[in-house]
Amino acid sequence: MGARWSRSGSTLALFPPGDAARRQAARRGDGGGHQRHHDDDEGDAGDDDSLDGLDRQEDIARFPYVEFTGRDSITCPTCQGSGRIPSEQVNELVALIPYSDQRLQPQRTKLYVVLSTLVCLLASTLVAFFLFPRSMVVVDDGIRLVTVHFDRTSTRVLLNMTSTLNFSNSNFFSVLVSSLSCQVLYMKTVVGTQQLDNVITIQPLSMTQVNYTVSVEIGDSAPYVYFFCTMPSIKVHKIVVYIQTSVKTSNMVRSSQNSLEAYRYIDCGNNLTNHQPPHRRWHHLPSHPLTTPHPPQPALPPSQGSWKEPRPPV
Repeated sequence: MGARWSRSGSTLALFPPGDAARRQAARRGDGGGHQRHHDDDEGDAGDDDSLDGLDRQEDIARFPYVEFTGRDSITCPTCQGSGRIPSEQVNELVALIPYSDQRLQPQRTKLYVVLSTLVCLLASTLVAFFLFPRSMVVVDDGIRLVTVHFDRTSTRVLLNMTSTLNFSNSNFFSVLVSSLSCQVLYMKTVVGTQQLDNVITIQPLSMTQVNYTVSVEIGDSAPYVYFFCTMPSIKVHKIVVYIQTSVKTSNMVRSSQNSLEAYRYIDCGNNLTNHQPPHRRWHHLPSHPLTTPHPPQPALPPSQGSWKEPRPPV
């Protein structure tokens, strides 16, 4: 109990024999330094053994951490014999453990890898589903209102035409209608334009209507329209205009453009307040612009002497 074994197999005493005996005597109250003889009774010998074991445990606990090489002892350089590692050296020291230690054996590694892969796939699928950009649907809802004015001095027809567009946002994020441009043509001649910027912001999964007004002026290129629209003998004063509308939308991912083209019949003889639904709708430009039919000619009254009676068959 009073010695430690070295690596070479030799034993070294921790304390001299006299020191242990003196400590035992001090614990039992022998202040006068009386000596005990080996012929004490068995009860006293049992007490001596128990006290001797306690003293040796205390001595070993107080003994510093050293390494015995057989000839000499070397103090542990890591803890300096105190048995405690400084906190600032925790990240610098490496512990050596056996290869068969259970901490080195993988536990449920395959299960963790599979679960992590499934979680990543699910998260990426959800992100792609909610953030994937979907196209905006723009539909021309026709003409809402037409106001007609006549300039008698310059023989011109002035029209204020209000149209409606329906926007449908199927995305899970807001979409900005950045610009709206409209161009009105009569007989291949531009008679009216309109340009709007930052029109409206459409909320996710919603539908919105946008009204816009285009000022149309017909007279210089087609002066006969004024006489046609003001002729009282004609009950219906219908003219056909060709409308081209371009809408640009932008969101947090991309920007897109929708183009619409349609023909509209307008009664230039009086004001129109009834809704005129469109006859045709386009979401994009036609694939063959050169094959687009031209607007039909306006209905004009026949001139006198231009009608001839058909001849009977021979």
